[in-house]
Amino acid sequence: MPKLNALVAGSTGYIGIQLIKLLVKHKYVNIKYLCGNSSVGKKISSYEKSLSNKKLPRIIKFNKNLLKDIDVVFTALPNGEAQDISRYLNKNITLIDLAADFRLEKGSEYLKWYKQKHRATNLIKKSLYTLPEINGKDLKKYQIISCPGCYPTSILLPLIPLFKDKLVKVKNIIIDSKSGYSGAGRGIHKKYKDKNLYESLSAYGVGFHRHNPEINQMLKKFTKKEINFSFTPHLTPMFRGILSTIYIDLEKGITQSKVIKKLSDFYKKDNFVKIMKANSLISTNHAINTNNCFISVCKTKYKNKIIIFSTIDNLIKGGAGQAIQNLNMKFSFPLKTAL
Repeated sequence: MPKLNALVAGSTGYIGIQLIKLLVKHKYVNIKYLCGNSSVGKKISSYEKSLSNKKLPRIIKFNKNLLKDIDVVFTALPNGEAQDISRYLNKNITLIDLAADFRLEKGSEYLKWYKQKHRATNLIKKSLYTLPEINGKDLKKYQIISCPGCYPTSILLPLIPLFKDKLVKVKNIIIDSKSGYSGAGRGIHKKYKDKNLYESLSAYGVGFHRHNPEINQMLKKFTKKEINFSFTPHLTPMFRGILSTIYIDLEKGITQSKVIKKLSDFYKKDNFVKIMKANSLISTNHAINTNNCFISVCKTKYKNKIIIFSTIDNLIKGGAGQAIQNLNMKFSFPLKTAL
């Protein structure tokens, strides 16, 4: 089988580096071009020493002529930039976007939450927001694959099966998520230059984090009821990993064991979602450096309430790993290839 020629745009960020580290292990992909802006002319190994023994191209500036011999483009860029690249695609190129450019189904929603006009609204209908365990079977029909955000991945995987079968109430849901600082990108070090990033815990985006519409948009596909949730993310003094804690009410007659059984049955054929025993106390250590999502359902002192823990590696299952998972599904490669 001939290898796919890949271009990685945004190759030096935390997600871009993680993507390259996985792609070099992918036996069906050849990394043809690495693109960047401030890093032009440099070797990728100057950003990640573990890649120094890999034969990789030097970083160059993106231009549309590079697409002539490319099969798949990965964009790990600031929001808005994948829209510009998407306009140069021919019908044979697949774009896999790891930012937010094609996550929202309406250009007006993108403007509202990202404070910039969407510059490729005509291509939104050619894209699919793809959480592989949920709707990955549909992605072969789409040219643009939008990978979910890291927080939504950890939140949607446990909630969608429960919404689908009406096991939980869809109002008054509280979601408390904590992430390693790599989720904020390399710029976080400048932002916290005069603060103690490595020994502090801070909430941000309170009430209005950009992942809110993404979570809401996806959950609405699985219930006709009005959804009401509060989502608060926190930045922690660790490099990678996400732990989401979800407080939710059960529908009448539903028990903790029924919830666990539903999740176990729903994901029994999936390689990367692991449902733990009842009341398991999980941590980010379960998931870091893997493409797995670990989910635990815990009882509370109230019979009609449960607490769900969900943990992933934000750079892999919440980023580069999920992108490769979508690539593997799109091109019918073995699902665990490079993962």
